[in-house]
Amino acid sequence: MFDAVVVGAGPAGSAAARLLAQAGWKIALVEKGEFPRRKVCGEFISATSGAVLAACGIEQAFLAAAGPPVMRVGLYAGGTMASSPTERLWGRALGREHLDTLLRDAAVRAGAELFQPAEVTGLKRDGETSVCTLEDGREIRAHTIIAACGSWNARGIFAMPVADAPSDLFAFKAHFTGSALPPGLMPLLAFPGGYGGMVMSDSGRLSLSCCIRRDALAAARQRHGGKAGEAVLAHIRATTIGVDRALEGAVLEGHFLSTGPIHPGIRPRLADGVFFVGNSAGEAHPIIAEGISMAIQASGLLAKLLIASREDEYARAWHDSFATRIRAASLFAHLAMRDESRNLCRALIAGFPGILDWGARLSGKM
Repeated sequence: MFDAVVVGAGPAGSAAARLLAQAGWKIALVEKGEFPRRKVCGEFISATSGAVLAACGIEQAFLAAAGPPVMRVGLYAGGTMASSPTERLWGRALGREHLDTLLRDAAVRAGAELFQPAEVTGLKRDGETSVCTLEDGREIRAHTIIAACGSWNARGIFAMPVADAPSDLFAFKAHFTGSALPPGLMPLLAFPGGYGGMVMSDSGRLSLSCCIRRDALAAARQRHGGKAGEAVLAHIRATTIGVDRALEGAVLEGHFLSTGPIHPGIRPRLADGVFFVGNSAGEAHPIIAEGISMAIQASGLLAKLLIASREDEYARAWHDSFATRIRAASLFAHLAMRDESRNLCRALIAGFPGILDWGARLSGKM
């Protein structure tokens, strides 16, 4: 019998498991995949997440492994290459193959019992407890269930079925070595039919992540040929001079990762006795590079309320903390993907680059 079962050992799940376990809770941490693993999502983590990383006992390990400090935010769109006029520490980037392992191992050190690889295929209530059934038939009983299994590839009882549409977004990510991205800069990418970002991550790698509409992806593949990731990269380089210059002479490491369609938005944070964190609770358009930070911070919030027996406050507290970021991300994404608004924003930011700092603050980086 456990106090809580945490489903998913990504940043949200492992952070929740670590914080609850070190508070004396008996935790089961269930993860269907093998580690280390690469993930499609971006790798930037805001400096605002430092307190939770410290509480999880991994802040120093994170700083030692992560890429160089991000000191300026910028915009690459068409021929525009703009950056914020002032420097401040916005955060750092670390590949998920490293971050997820750091957090998972921290949870295990605190006493969480790890079930990996294992998948929850059934969930039912039995009086005051819940019963999770694993794919091999084992049952895990707990008072509390925390769903931290994401939204992009969630399956079974945690799947989020939606209808396909031309506006669906598909996500891509790749690493490059030998790039020419200016030191300390993290530019937002705005290109026809999509958006993305670039940041220097661990081991001197540039991480490029992006989302593109289904219809724009089809047009890019028809125009440039090749595999989907190759066509998306060719589309971005052909339409965005800053990316083309940053990747001139750079070498692709491995291959493109992809997933989709993704459907950002706010979802129930508590349903049928299950607490949701990370993308399972609410998903911002990746344009603001806050997905991992929101997941970690939301887990810190949930753990604090559970430990204090104030779990009934979670849904409202989550909304107060993260709804503005998700709405801001939606606004920025739609401005970036439409030709008219993208061109207007390019001109505005070129004349007033301080707007970039304002946008970073609105997205939760301060």
